[in-house]
Amino acid sequence: MVKNLFFILLFPLTSIAQSVSVNDTIRFLALGDSYTIGQSVAINQKWPVQLSDSLLARGVVTDTMRIIATTGWCTDNLLNAISGQNLENQHYNLVSLLIGVNNQYQGSPFSQYTTEFPALLDSAILYAGGNKNHVFIVSIPDYAYTPYGQQTSNPAQITAELQQYNQYAKHIADSLQIKFFDITPISQQGLQNPNYVANDGLHPSGLQYSKWVKLMLDSLNYNLTTSVKSQNKKENAVVISPNPVTDIIKIDVFGEELFYWLEIYNSTGQLLQKTKLAGSVTYISTNELATGLYSIKLSNGKSHIVKKIIKI
Repeated sequence: MVKNLFFILLFPLTSIAQSVSVNDTIRFLALGDSYTIGQSVAINQKWPVQLSDSLLARGVVTDTMRIIATTGWCTDNLLNAISGQNLENQHYNLVSLLIGVNNQYQGSPFSQYTTEFPALLDSAILYAGGNKNHVFIVSIPDYAYTPYGQQTSNPAQITAELQQYNQYAKHIADSLQIKFFDITPISQQGLQNPNYVANDGLHPSGLQYSKWVKLMLDSLNYNLTTSVKSQNKKENAVVISPNPVTDIIKIDVFGEELFYWLEIYNSTGQLLQKTKLAGSVTYISTNELATGLYSIKLSNGKSHIVKKIIKI
């Protein structure tokens, strides 16, 4: 287990000294819309997954990652989605918020955003245990700089309206001293760098998301006294995340002990799925699994490891 882990996301010198700090392993909750679920990109190219992978490479383990987001969601949709889910008792220590593009796209009154965005941010802080240093906001990308945006009647108006949304979100972030990642300038390179746009001509590509993550990582200051590589080879050679899981689990295998087969069993011991592992990192869909407790067995003919997961 990783001990005494601490990192800080530092603000530019021209800003108030907001920071994000996380101790021990990460329990990550990502709130948003199509940009957070990574519409039109592969699972491992979503920015929350890329961030988790990049942190893992630096010795920071993501114990749990949950994404609550759907393409087309406005602020009211996200508010409804998080209501009554008991998220404040899930012990998250990293919570992100990226929302608003559909408010702009659907022509919703700007006053709706100025009312509901602060409410969402208050919820994010609550889910992070009331600690604002465990919360960060991501700005809204500018889809005017995509093939889709260029086909609209007034791309310049899109840019101006999204700027208003982002300026308001930044104002709220600064007033609460919460970290604000401005990824919008990266998104505005979508025309000069077509590979920054996904095949649908609208959403960011995995490459663009990697630039977002680099922006986040460039602000990290680590103080690790123990790394993943020093974990016990037998018990901690495998990290499964997120846990609990909703749709996709990620299996990371570390060290010299290699495992070639993965088996999923239900609570009665029935074998439900057997899959050959594809290298040190494998993604498995759990969409076919009902809600409940499952055992995951990884084996190579000489030894095996059994882990428990909860499907929610």
